[in-house]
Amino acid sequence: MRKLLLSAILSLIFLAGVCVEANAQTFSGSIGTIKRGGAAKATIVMSVPNGLHVNSSRPNSEYAIPTVVRVSATGVKVGAVGYPRGKTRKFGFSEDNINVYEGRTAFSFNISVPANFKGNVVKVRAVVRYQACTNEVCYPPKSKEITLTAQVS
Repeated sequence: MRKLLLSAILSLIFLAGVCVEANAQTFSGSIGTIKRGGAAKATIVMSVPNGLHVNSSRPNSEYAIPTVVRVSATGVKVGAVGYPRGKTRKFGFSEDNINVYEGRTAFSFNISVPANFKGNVVKVRAVVRYQACTNEVCYPPKSKEITLTAQVS
């Protein structure tokens, strides 16, 4: 009975650690100051901790869920998101090589502010959908929303 209880407790501790680890990705973003009638480059950075990777935008496996960044804003033009190349790796859970992001990964896009833009601040909403994995298992996909702001002069 004690062995069964100890085994159950250790399993719960392990699962709690896995859940925390699967949610350990952090996101940040930046936009420089934008002049009315001008444009600026915006960047979203995903930081993936050691021991995890995230499927790239083109993972090369029909079962791997790709990373997708969607951006939107009101009153400005937002360009297409540029996705970096990932690293091709072989993992025990798949027969295919999978293209992944590890460590710090940056996604960029352009923002154009019309000359008649009203207001002093641009807000860009970004939603990043990704699937984190260890070398043995992949977790369910998640979405993270962040808001980037820039001063308009």
